[in-house]
Amino acid sequence: MAQSAEPLPADPPATGATSAETPPAVDSNGAADGSGPEAAPAQQQDRNGAADVAPALDTMALPAPGEPVHAATAGAASDQAEPAEGALDPATPDDTRTQAERDFDALYGPYDPVADPSLPPPAEVTGAYDPWEPLNRRVHRLNSAVDRAVARPLARAYVAVVPRPVRLGVGNFFNNLGQPVSAVNALLQGKPEQAAQSLGRFVLNSTLGIGGIFDPASDAKLPNRSEDFGQTLGVWGWKRSRYVELPLFGPRTVRDVFGLVGDAPLSPLRQVEADTLRVPMQGLQLVDVRAQLLSTDSLREGAEDDYALVRDAWTQRRDYQIFGDRMLETDESLPEYLREENNPTVPVDAMPLMPSDGG
Repeated sequence: MAQSAEPLPADPPATGATSAETPPAVDSNGAADGSGPEAAPAQQQDRNGAADVAPALDTMALPAPGEPVHAATAGAASDQAEPAEGALDPATPDDTRTQAERDFDALYGPYDPVADPSLPPPAEVTGAYDPWEPLNRRVHRLNSAVDRAVARPLARAYVAVVPRPVRLGVGNFFNNLGQPVSAVNALLQGKPEQAAQSLGRFVLNSTLGIGGIFDPASDAKLPNRSEDFGQTLGVWGWKRSRYVELPLFGPRTVRDVFGLVGDAPLSPLRQVEADTLRVPMQGLQLVDVRAQLLSTDSLREGAEDDYALVRDAWTQRRDYQIFGDRMLETDESLPEYLREENNPTVPVDAMPLMPSDGG
C-alpha cells in the first residue's frame, strides 16, 4: 500500500546570510550598513576606479611569446610619448646631445641662443678698409718671402748671439730717439702733459741713461707713450683710411704714409748725414724690430690666411693706439696688454728713403 510522500524539510539558511525579512544591522548612530550616506561616495569611487583601469588594460601591449614583459610595456609607452617640437630623435646618429640636454629639450623645447633676449648684443668689430686687397696681397707675398729668407734668420741670429741685456739696451736706445717725435705729436693732439713727459724722458735717458741705453725715466715713473703724426691725423678727424702694405716695411694706411712724411724731419737718426754711420744704425734698428716680433711667428704659422691675420691684427692695434688712449682716463678695467706702449713696427727712423729727403 503506497504511502503518501512527506515533504522534505527546507535547507537551513547559510551562516551569515540574512533573509529578506531580516532588517539590516544598525550601528550605534542608527545608520544601516552599506546604505547610509557615507557609503555612497565610496561606492561611486570604486566604480570610477574600475572604469579608469579598464581602458588602461585595453591599451597595454601583451608580450609576444618569448618577449620580456618590460619590452612590451616600454614599446607601448614610447608609442604614446611624442618628442618635443624641433628635438632630434635620440636614435639618430646626428644627435650629439647629452642626456641632460635631451631631458631639457623634452621639458622646455630646443634652446635657440640667437633668440635668447637675455644675451648681450654681439660685439661690433670694425673691419679694415682694404679696397686695394689684390695688390696688397701680392706685396704681402713679397714681404713674406724676404722675411723668411733674410729678416727672420737675422733676427734669430741676433737673439742667439747678442745677450739679453745688450739687446735691451739697443731697444732702449732706439726708443729714446723717438721721444722728440712723440713729444711734438702729443702737443699737436692737445696733450701738453704727455708732451712734457716725453720730453723729460728724452732728456733724462740721454744724460743719466748714457745716450738712452739705460732707462732711468721709467724708474722715475715717467710713462712711455708713443705718438706719431699718423695718430695725430687720426685724432684730427681722419678716422678711416685705406689699408696699404708697403714693400719691405709692412702694414700701413694712406693716413700713416702721410704721417711718416710728417715725422721724417723730426727724426734724430735721419739728421745724420754720414751714410757710413746712419745706414748701419738703420739696419740694426730693423733687426731689433724683427726680433721683437719673433714671438708672433707661432701665431702666424697656423693661420689659414696670413694676410688677413696680419692686416686685421695691425688695424685693430692701430685703431686702439689712435682712439683707445682716451678710454684709459675712464676705464680702469682694460687688460694690461692694451695698455702697453710697445709698438714693434718699422719706424720712420729706419726708412732709408723718404719723399721729404732732399737730393
